[in-house]
Amino acid sequence: MNIFAFDIETIPDVAGGRRLHDFGNLDDNGVAEALLAMRREETGNDFLRLPLHRVVVISVAALIGDRFTVFSLGDGGDDEADLIGRFFEGIERYLPKLVSWNGTGFDLPVLHYRALLHGISAPRYWETGDQDRSFRFNNYHSRYHDRHTDLMDVLAGYSPRAVAPLDQVATLCGFPGKLGMSGGLVREAIERGEFAAVRDYCEHDVLNTYLLWLRFEQMRGNLDAIDYARETGLVRQTLKEANKPHLQQFLDAWVE
Repeated sequence: MNIFAFDIETIPDVAGGRRLHDFGNLDDNGVAEALLAMRREETGNDFLRLPLHRVVVISVAALIGDRFTVFSLGDGGDDEADLIGRFFEGIERYLPKLVSWNGTGFDLPVLHYRALLHGISAPRYWETGDQDRSFRFNNYHSRYHDRHTDLMDVLAGYSPRAVAPLDQVATLCGFPGKLGMSGGLVREAIERGEFAAVRDYCEHDVLNTYLLWLRFEQMRGNLDAIDYARETGLVRQTLKEANKPHLQQFLDAWVE
């Protein structure tokens, strides 16, 4: 079984904003601020509608066969269509079980809108059983199927009133949680050219998500104590052998 625990980071889509509104001679920062101000006036907060989120990085903690790896798509200047296309190509190739934290409410709808904007094809991802009957009762889109498991949604019993932040749940379970960055700081970091910090933050999030997935699998009886120790040990060993400062930081914060 292949597993992709995934997460995205986004910034305001200023090009899209210009298509929708006449912002005159405002520069990119001015357009972004104008979009956020319009949203605050409309709703009381500046969380943009999902089609106006431009994807700058997609991170994945992946179990492919018996090999665990952590990687990111996006390198600070990559074309958005290319990195989204590569993500869906990975799904086409490996047909993984997708695991997310609020992926149903944010990550996947953003990817849907942006893929639509760029004309990206992903037939296996959108399969619901017409071409492959095995997808009829288990596809990526039905809320109660498990080709995609939104851990936040499932653990909350599908009740919006019961949801909890990834950082808090991960920390309560003994995992590192967030390490010095938050989603609200992503835009400013990108504007300062600090893409690596955003990528590292996103990879920390998918590691937390993957580890919570393993704990969830243990809770529902798909892993016993020995299996769980083996799988978490594989993650630890992979992070150690990667010899990357941000992964070592995660490992150091993960108290056994």
